[in-house]
Amino acid sequence: MTTAISVIVFDVNETLSDMSAMGGQFSDVGAPAELAKLWFATLLRDGFALTASGDNGSFAAIGAEALRGLLTGVELNRPMDAAVDHVMAGLTGLKVHPDVPAGITVLAAAGFRLITLSNGSARIAAKLFSGAGIRDEFEALLSVEDAPAWKPARSSYDYAAAASGADPADMLLVAVHPWDIHGAARAGLRTAWLNRSGSSYPGYFESPDFTVNALTELPGVLAAAH
Repeated sequence: MTTAISVIVFDVNETLSDMSAMGGQFSDVGAPAELAKLWFATLLRDGFALTASGDNGSFAAIGAEALRGLLTGVELNRPMDAAVDHVMAGLTGLKVHPDVPAGITVLAAAGFRLITLSNGSARIAAKLFSGAGIRDEFEALLSVEDAPAWKPARSSYDYAAAASGADPADMLLVAVHPWDIHGAARAGLRTAWLNRSGSSYPGYFESPDFTVNALTELPGVLAAAH
């Protein structure tokens, strides 16, 4: 018998935060806006590589060095250090997706304990949610900075379970990234894929328990499942 979900764990980057504005940060320094997606993918790749080899790197440090590599050879309108600083500062000015405040508020009102587990900074997550007026809906903002490894390593989800005093089977991870869904499923959590892009789910990853196109759909889906 499936136990009831008591804790909902949210990924932050792209799941709750709208990172499309990062393209503008690249344009500001004279770089192509489309480099933003490549930069984020490169950041994740290198973070995952460190995790796979037993290390736990800093999101900000990896991001800055990956950025420096991508901007090499680009005709920037300011010195490299200033360009890197400007792009990285964009992370602190991101907004949440439009569906997030309502979705979070309804889930909290329904009695779910809400936490985050991000490969990024808990400080940036706090600023993001404060700006959206939903910081108080979250019981805890967790970062892999304090865990043994980045997601999708099992130990990161185990860390979230220990920090919240919950059994993984009672937890639901919500993420836009299939690799995060897969990792959480392998760690014993239930999963909800937030399919913001309308794309198909990769067959080589563990399938999500639930799929929604907006966070505002999740309360109804969870209510119907019980």
